[in-house]
Amino acid sequence: METKIESEVKVVADVAVETTPVVDAVVETTPNVDAEVKRISTKEIIGYLAEKFPACFSIEGAAKPLKIGIFQDLAEKLIGDETVSKTRLRQALRHYTSSWRYLKAIKLGCFRIDIDGNDSAEIDQEQADYASKTLKESQEKFGTKKPKDKVAKKPYKGNAAKGTKPVAKDSTDGSRKEKFNTVKSTKRVVAKPTVTLKPVETSNVVVGKNIKVQLGQSSMDAVITEVSGKDVSVQLNSGMIVKTQVKNIFTE
Repeated sequence: METKIESEVKVVADVAVETTPVVDAVVETTPNVDAEVKRISTKEIIGYLAEKFPACFSIEGAAKPLKIGIFQDLAEKLIGDETVSKTRLRQALRHYTSSWRYLKAIKLGCFRIDIDGNDSAEIDQEQADYASKTLKESQEKFGTKKPKDKVAKKPYKGNAAKGTKPVAKDSTDGSRKEKFNTVKSTKRVVAKPTVTLKPVETSNVVVGKNIKVQLGQSSMDAVITEVSGKDVSVQLNSGMIVKTQVKNIFTE
């Protein structure tokens, strides 16, 4: 006679390893399958099963109760399929049959289906009660958690509350500023040596000669580029061409 624990194993995992010795034989004869299979997620495996066996698997909407021992049927159908190994198939089935969507489908009087979507066996009261209990415990454990309340932000200290008087500034601040402004700099300004300029003789006003040209109150280094009577064109160090007269040209 089947015990209650064995029945519960069938409801939750729906792989019935204890009652399917043929499956174990299949796994033992293919020990290197996992090494050849590319690692994919359990969710991707379930999606692959839904595409390959749409009559019994789905990824959204109401789920259908699966036949106990369906693992054996799937293993036989997937022999030679490099997408899903036997170990990953078993893990995917456990994940699928323990989801809330699937547990809600385990109800008294409903029929389990095989790999082709045909009715296999009717769900009894014990299986329905166990699925309901498992669903309730899972929802209480994972479904009732509430995010922690965010810590209320403290008001910005810089914003004074209405009706409060502003804090009076220290009267000494003004005197400090005045005192600071009256302090004279101790740095001494080094006077530049005075350069005595001499007028250039007319005979020395020739193209290419380095001279000093008087522009306003200051004199600047320049080179004579053109001479036309008393008018002289000079080029400053900045590259600018300036027209002036002989009287404004000097030497040191």
